[in-house]
Amino acid sequence: MATATADRPKTQGPSVKPPKRPFRPRTLVIAVVAWGLAALFLAPYLEMIVTALRPKSELRDRSYLPSSFEWSNFIEVWKQSELGQNLQVTLLVAGGATVLVLLVALPAAYYTARMKFRGRKFFLLLVLVTQMFQPTALLIGLYREFYQLGMLNSVWTLIITNAAFNLAFAVWILTAYIGSIPAELEEAAMVDGTSRFGAMIRVTLPLALPGVVTALIFTFITTWNEFAMGLTLTTDPASQPLTVGINNFIGAYTVEWNYLFAASVVAIIPVIILFAFIERHVVSGLTAGSVK
Repeated sequence: MATATADRPKTQGPSVKPPKRPFRPRTLVIAVVAWGLAALFLAPYLEMIVTALRPKSELRDRSYLPSSFEWSNFIEVWKQSELGQNLQVTLLVAGGATVLVLLVALPAAYYTARMKFRGRKFFLLLVLVTQMFQPTALLIGLYREFYQLGMLNSVWTLIITNAAFNLAFAVWILTAYIGSIPAELEEAAMVDGTSRFGAMIRVTLPLALPGVVTALIFTFITTWNEFAMGLTLTTDPASQPLTVGINNFIGAYTVEWNYLFAASVVAIIPVIILFAFIERHVVSGLTAGSVK
């Protein structure tokens, strides 16, 4: 009898709807403020897109929207400048600097986080101090050095310099993130026969992916937006990065605003796409080490 009762399917009672949350004026105020701030930050980008599509004859008009959209501005900006070559140079420099930073920062951060060696705190302090140097303060020395080496107007010159100025942040953020991963996980893998290098690649590196992505996106965006070193170390228009190529639309007496903003729209699209794909990893990587 007890078995029959136990096997009998239980009847579900009427579903209870969760109580509705009462309306709070504070929620409405927060939503209005949030949307207002979003509109405030998006307004310059909307103005940039509208100006990029504005005919040249209407650049000085007071109306916000033009009478017609000049889509040919995006075609003309490719024909009248080295924008395509500049975009290729920027992609090579940003990608090369990011790969170089990760190849150097990962072993350095792993060793610093796992090994207790003499001078460890001084090394981390030195890494932090180097992040405080302004690249523009070293431009004259860098220009003279690369001039003597015959490496001006070279993609490798921009890759090396950008990687050097972004390496400190990558080491710092990766050290904090790897330090938050329990070392017992690697020890368990090494007990099973894996070497330390194999444990780092198979265990630590997948767990440290948010920190790696944070270092990646920071290095890529910083290199993508870099201007001073690209302007100083390159003189050939075909060898200049995209930021310098866009600056060429600003003349001594006139500014071609429609082409300037059209090139700016082209420049921000790759960064927006990259950040949209890995934004969630960036947030978790920046908070690494804050909670133990």
